[in-house]
Amino acid sequence: MTCHACNANCKKFGRTRKGVQRFRCLQCRKTFLGDHPTPLGTMYTSVEDAARAIELLCEGCTVGTVERFTGLNRRTILRLLTLVGTKCERMLEKRIHALPVQDVQCDEMWGFVACKEKHNAKGDPEKGDAYCFVGIERNTKLVLTWHLGRRSALDTSLFIEKLNEATAGHFQVTTDGFTPYVDAVLTSLGTRVSFAQLIKVYAANPDEHRYSPPRVIEAVAKPIWGNPDPEKICTSHVERSNGTMRAKIRRLVRLTYAFSKRRANLRAALALYFCWYNWCHVLRTLRVTPAMQAGISDHIWSIRELLEAA
Repeated sequence: MTCHACNANCKKFGRTRKGVQRFRCLQCRKTFLGDHPTPLGTMYTSVEDAARAIELLCEGCTVGTVERFTGLNRRTILRLLTLVGTKCERMLEKRIHALPVQDVQCDEMWGFVACKEKHNAKGDPEKGDAYCFVGIERNTKLVLTWHLGRRSALDTSLFIEKLNEATAGHFQVTTDGFTPYVDAVLTSLGTRVSFAQLIKVYAANPDEHRYSPPRVIEAVAKPIWGNPDPEKICTSHVERSNGTMRAKIRRLVRLTYAFSKRRANLRAALALYFCWYNWCHVLRTLRVTPAMQAGISDHIWSIRELLEAA
């Protein structure tokens, strides 16, 4: 080991409280740390405490609950969430790229930041409705890509473009009846996919209460182009995945005080969840993680492994 300042020889000089090897220069007497992984950047929180906090967040706990269980300050938890979420977002884009798939289902799930859209009087783009577009592979349950934005034609196009970069080969795509999907899929994916939509018809219930779910009276399978398999025109798998998202991401649970106050926190929570879901979460129907089923991983990842890999 040589000194970074004068290039003289160094010798070991004990370890830090976290077990990192220290060195001291024999010439200039300066001390420094040896090479070591820094999954948390400049944060002083230990990897064990960080992994415990991330695990609790992925299991649907609130920030306040994580604070009580771990003893970490809530600002530290939110900073940790933002840091790890940003890394997980890059990791998902890097590891799931040009992946061969067979059957993809797409859907968008509603959420909000700070307030609902009808209460966003100033039209602040950082507040109001926040839709999460999700695309999963039906057979492996792998989340291929996602996008946070408005339920608009622009954000739909951005989401489908991400799906185009994440996939390879010819496959079938099924979405709901949202109209902008047609132009977005045609522009980004073109004829390399067989495209179909499942259009649901809802009944007007005069006895419907404020929070009553609408009643579906018919689901019409509509092929758009290509040769989609009629038996696979379905969005049930991605909708079931959305249910897991609402259970595991506390800020998306309906009718509670646990909602996102900042869009960056919601984005980080979604990125963290999708990486945890793909590499750490064992599905009961598959008995393995989606990443193992898709062949991009050979074991179940721990939370610490996810932190270090991200």
